[in-house]
Amino acid sequence: MPRMRRALATVLLFALASAASAQPGRTGAFATPLSPRNASYTIAARLDPATRTITGSETITWRNITARAATELQFHLYWNAWKNTRSTFMRERALGSAGEDRQRRADEWARFDVTAITVAGSDRTGSRRFIAPDDENTNDETVMAVPLAQPIEPGGTAVIQVAWTAHVPRTFDRTGAIGNFFFIAQWFPKLGVLQEDGWNCHQFHAGTEFFSDYGVYDVSLTVPATWPLGATGVQRARLDNGDGTTTHRYVQEDVHDFAWTTSPDYIERTARFEYGRLPPVEMRLLLQPEHAGQAERHFDATRTTLRYYGEWFGAYPYGHITIVDPAFQSEAGGMEYPTLFTAGTRWLAPAGVTTPEGVTVHEAGHQFWYGIVGNNEFEDAWMDEGFNTFSTSRAIAQAYSPNVLALRYFGGFIPWVFKDVRLSRETDGNRLAGYRRDAKSDAQSTPTYRYAPQTGGSISYNKTALWLNTMERWLGWPVLQRIMSTHFNAWAFKHPKPADFFANVNRVTGQDLGWYFDQVYRSSHVFDYGVQHLTSARDGDQYRTNVIVRRYGEATFPVDMLVTFKNGEYVTEHWEGQDRWKLYTYDRLAPAVSAQVDPNRVLLLDVNYTNNSKTLNPKGPAAATKWSLTWMVWLQDCLLGWAALA
Repeated sequence: MPRMRRALATVLLFALASAASAQPGRTGAFATPLSPRNASYTIAARLDPATRTITGSETITWRNITARAATELQFHLYWNAWKNTRSTFMRERALGSAGEDRQRRADEWARFDVTAITVAGSDRTGSRRFIAPDDENTNDETVMAVPLAQPIEPGGTAVIQVAWTAHVPRTFDRTGAIGNFFFIAQWFPKLGVLQEDGWNCHQFHAGTEFFSDYGVYDVSLTVPATWPLGATGVQRARLDNGDGTTTHRYVQEDVHDFAWTTSPDYIERTARFEYGRLPPVEMRLLLQPEHAGQAERHFDATRTTLRYYGEWFGAYPYGHITIVDPAFQSEAGGMEYPTLFTAGTRWLAPAGVTTPEGVTVHEAGHQFWYGIVGNNEFEDAWMDEGFNTFSTSRAIAQAYSPNVLALRYFGGFIPWVFKDVRLSRETDGNRLAGYRRDAKSDAQSTPTYRYAPQTGGSISYNKTALWLNTMERWLGWPVLQRIMSTHFNAWAFKHPKPADFFANVNRVTGQDLGWYFDQVYRSSHVFDYGVQHLTSARDGDQYRTNVIVRRYGEATFPVDMLVTFKNGEYVTEHWEGQDRWKLYTYDRLAPAVSAQVDPNRVLLLDVNYTNNSKTLNPKGPAAATKWSLTWMVWLQDCLLGWAALA
């Protein structure tokens, strides 16, 4: 306890002394709170890079904004997921491809030890215990419950003081260290979210992310003096301690998490976003030296996000953003945190290929659907990941066209660019393939942490993006844009649930689309429409054409059917798609050439496009020959390349 008091006193003195050195215009302060600010953290932490140890203390000011009294507190201790192989996270991870974990040295695992905790001045250190609310795994230590001496009534406030030490692992789940590169996230004891039905404080699962309340973070970090540091928020002060270390104080209001990074290898670049009536944003980039020539590409992709997301959904409010280019093999790329995100690039990054643009747009986009709208990623990850995947592909289509395919060889170092293969919004990231593979694995309404192993990405990311894209093609972009923007503005700095989004859809469209969400969200049924039968035979002086269209999947959706005739005429039918099949018959002067279901590809959730059309005028082997020759040339080039390097 004396050590905790000394650390907190140091933080207070440092905060008072540093006010004069705050950067004008970059304090991140808001005249009016944007969020409830019911969970605020003042943290002081010191990194010892030699032992990879963090020693920290925090004061949490927590306000009970529910109608129920709190008789205990529940904390996330995320790093205990990487303490050993018996945690729930590691057991779930082992179901995938994590064999390399068995080869880790003892010092490459994490440790997280809470050494003291007081609540309203009452020492609760001895009463804390680990709980496993999701699976009763007694070996899991990622959730800590602390019984209270006195309940915290609705509207009441508690001051909580915690001291801890942690060992930084070799990177797990985008968090950790390699060499002198440190990326530190989910690194402090963090309160769960108290809701009307109790604490929402899930164990750390391999397939899900995070959920917490909004507040003000005031964080002082002590690291080696010559190492650049980036963090959530803006730097208010910097103090040279005279012992080879520097303490950086970062502050940010109205956020629900805090992450930071430091490394002696970073080079720093800055730029500014300005566009129309959107508020300006100062951009800071911490870049690996070998990627120095790609700085403007990172900035341009971040500008793309701030512009299009800002125009479509709502403005980014913080006024600053930090882009982090992680070290090679650090496995820290492609992750989001409030006002800071990690991108990801390669040494060779050809023009026309969205590397680093793709991951930069996506992770910057999380500032909107994860940072500003506080979705519960344990239970409803699709409300962040899926919304953002859809938004990312739309922004990339606006800013980076054409976007061409590149495959990488020799360990990912050498890119091979296919300039004649342009990626569309539907094919970006193999979205269709991933969804089709896992479409029946789970209903999307299943809590995300309970999804079948290795399928969460397909259901949360791909399926959501596809059903939103289907809505765009079906209802029109102006309608879908209003749906997304009204949801964004209604739930900024709050915690929406799926029912809130669906109710908003019905309000904006003026119709009940529950039948659609019953299928795409509440079931694992798949959509599959096709042409089963097409004939066209002479009948007197005319041709009789018969077309049978069939619903092969369980799910239903209204589709068009296009029949084209040899004389250039065509007919379009609209089928509600409820029955299992429907026959269309035509008597025409010309025979039919082809029939196609969903010719405009409105229903992007269709799991099998190969059965969507039939033709009576096949082109013979020409198409197959063309593709065979193309791939033979590609294979020849690859073999020649390998021979040259042998």
